[in-house]
Amino acid sequence: MDYKNKGIVLTCQGYNAVQKELDDIIKVRRPAVVDRIREATALGDLSENFDYHDAKREQGFLEARIMQLKDILDYCTVIERDAEDGCVGFGSRVKVRDIEDGCEDEYVIVGPPEADPSEGKISYESAVGAALLDRRAGETISVTTPAGTLEYEIVSVE
Repeated sequence: MDYKNKGIVLTCQGYNAVQKELDDIIKVRRPAVVDRIREATALGDLSENFDYHDAKREQGFLEARIMQLKDILDYCTVIERDAEDGCVGFGSRVKVRDIEDGCEDEYVIVGPPEADPSEGKISYESAVGAALLDRRAGETISVTTPAGTLEYEIVSVE
């Protein structure tokens, strides 16, 4: 499937995580920063007031993040597992074995906004994610990376 024509794609879990982050920023973090600014302003001279400048910097970051998260939610397409026939697709959990060293890794194929390799969530746009799409358990894939070519055997697809 061509996910690029769908714009921003998220799993249901990814959509919920974005919504949760947005709610946290609006309901918790933004009011806390406003309080910090108010307290720092009450101290008087703002020209050398580190707390004030730090809080204003954080406020700017939060406002930019709110806009970014709202855009993601407004323009995203939520896709649950789309490859039910045993092929790797969006939302699939894939276990692979490195052919060279025998180490196994498990990945979930997601959209770029929710990719987090440290949690095993890789984007369908990444080298490994793109190579895995539409493949089945038992197949071997080759992935060209800056570090060289890696070969994986697909152990299982859920």
